[in-house]
Amino acid sequence: MSDMTKQEVTTKDNIAVFKALADPIRLEIVRYLNRLDHEVACGEIGQAMQISKTSGSYHFKILQEAGLITAHKVAREKYVTLDRSTFDHYLTHFWQNL
Repeated sequence: MSDMTKQEVTTKDNIAVFKALADPIRLEIVRYLNRLDHEVACGEIGQAMQISKTSGSYHFKILQEAGLITAHKVAREKYVTLDRSTFDHYLTHFWQNL
């Protein structure tokens, strides 16, 4: 197996970010987090989006794998926040990344 070039890694990262944002529910989760501008319990977001825990977990996992959110657990509750550095890197400088 050959090593991936920096260009290939960047392309894969770009695809992961934009694929994550292409889903209407995930895009709405990102908008919700952006409006609040602080960490939020996943359960609160699920209620606001009217999605099940299973659906929420799926969407949070994809957003986290793409680097768009960070998450941590406190007791039984998971909290998420936007990773603004990812947005700055991929979205603010979108044309430079092409």
